[in-house]
Amino acid sequence: MLVNICADKKSRQQSLKRLSCVHKLNKYFYAVRLSFTEENYIKAIYKLAHQGDGNVYTNDLSVALQNRAASVTDMLGKLSKKNLIEYKKYRGVSLTPKGKTIALGVIRKHRLWECFLVQKLNFSWDEIHEVAEQLEHIQSERLIERLEAFLDYPQHDPHGEPIPSAAGEMQSAAHVKLTETAAGDKVKVRMVSEENEQMLQQLDKHRIGIDTVLDVIFSSEDNGVVVKAARRRIALDGDTARHIFVQRIES
Repeated sequence: MLVNICADKKSRQQSLKRLSCVHKLNKYFYAVRLSFTEENYIKAIYKLAHQGDGNVYTNDLSVALQNRAASVTDMLGKLSKKNLIEYKKYRGVSLTPKGKTIALGVIRKHRLWECFLVQKLNFSWDEIHEVAEQLEHIQSERLIERLEAFLDYPQHDPHGEPIPSAAGEMQSAAHVKLTETAAGDKVKVRMVSEENEQMLQQLDKHRIGIDTVLDVIFSSEDNGVVVKAARRRIALDGDTARHIFVQRIES
């Protein structure tokens, strides 16, 4: 009986701590009302910064968001006035702590909704990105809190990408690109970073998904990768292989 009481007390304390983190994170959303477009810009800046060397320029955003450079410059000015980014022409753009918190909140909602679409509505992993792009802008903190609990607090989305915590923390993992492996390596697929529908369909066709074990036969950054999976020999072009992140395992 005493054990059950202690367990219940611990569970309540953990729930209160998680709820406190949610409130701290969401105060940024309600203190600064943002449009869908503004949230998309902040999310894009965060992702581009982490894909490259940390520097994000107007042309990078123009390509990523398919907007004219002049429109991008105007939006960066607005975000700078709201203290969400640090921006100087020709010197790139970076997120302020407040901007980073908002970016992680949007990414968190996007990835939780992707989990919901796959686990509960039977969407495939190549169908969910565009739907989650719409759902990520819902502002109800109670809904997102209950969604996370309903999904039993997932740590990764269906593409293997980490889901930020309610406190705005993102897990990091020592994964390498498939193109960075060598012939003879045995690896397990941990993440697919590109949400391109055609590429995900191609991986499905080859029966390659999260946790698939691959034996590397040939690997080149420029010429692609040849792997063996369940006795099947599969050739992947360089662009596809660069977006597959793996973990080396014992042979």
